[in-house]
Amino acid sequence: MSLPKAVLLDRDGVINFDSPDYILTPDQWRPIPGSLEAIAALRRAGIPVAIVSNQSALGRGMFDAATMEAIHMRMTTAIEAAGGLIAHTAYCPHAPEDACACRKPKPGLLTETLQTLGIRDAAQTVMIGDSVRDVEAALAVGVRPVLVRTGYGDAGAILAKARRLVPGIPVYDDLAAAVADLLQEAACH
Repeated sequence: MSLPKAVLLDRDGVINFDSPDYILTPDQWRPIPGSLEAIAALRRAGIPVAIVSNQSALGRGMFDAATMEAIHMRMTTAIEAAGGLIAHTAYCPHAPEDACACRKPKPGLLTETLQTLGIRDAAQTVMIGDSVRDVEAALAVGVRPVLVRTGYGDAGAILAKARRLVPGIPVYDDLAAAVADLLQEAACH
């Protein structure tokens, strides 16, 4: 396989540690070891990286847009300090009951991101997530899904559900392992 045209990443549970109580302040945002370096490796390979993330805490009134931007600023500053770059960030600010078109597993965030990045062939893009809804959103737009085990929740149950959707879905311990394999796989072809 050749290098992907772009890599789309879920945020919480992929780039940073997630919490069942949400990430509500910039101080709660903590990168998963190796994730920042993985994003930097993608940049060095010339692969744009975008973030596609559900952020229902905003829709639930648990924090405001300014706090959301402060969290993203902390994240992007850390990514850039490690040598990485985020080409686009898309997030769904709605609560689950809002029935919007952007909240994963619906395809809105991914569709927006592919359009923004100018990618016409979604099959040449990879989505790395930690949940079944990430896999479902990727499949809805034709993006290749990949799972990591760093999210919260029952990783075994998530994997079992994902394998019912995509029997051979690649699964990695973390973003660093997924990116290393992706880059190695492309180098071998």
